[in-house]
Amino acid sequence: MSTHRNLEMTNHHDEGFLAHLGETFHTWRARQAQRRELSHWTERDLHDVGISWSDMLAEVEKPFWRA
Repeated sequence: MSTHRNLEMTNHHDEGFLAHLGETFHTWRARQAQRRELSHWTERDLHDVGISWSDMLAEVEKPFWRA
């Protein structure tokens, strides 16, 4: 069995700057939506997943670009 690779069939293309930028914007929008939803959770919802009210506030108050 040969371990030789056919280099013509190998993908040498990077995603590129615009694809990376688009992925970053998608992540930011998703993070913003998740935090907005979290801000509407009740005390019982937070208790069910083990998050305190202060933990929720700390997460919701973060800017969208911060993980």
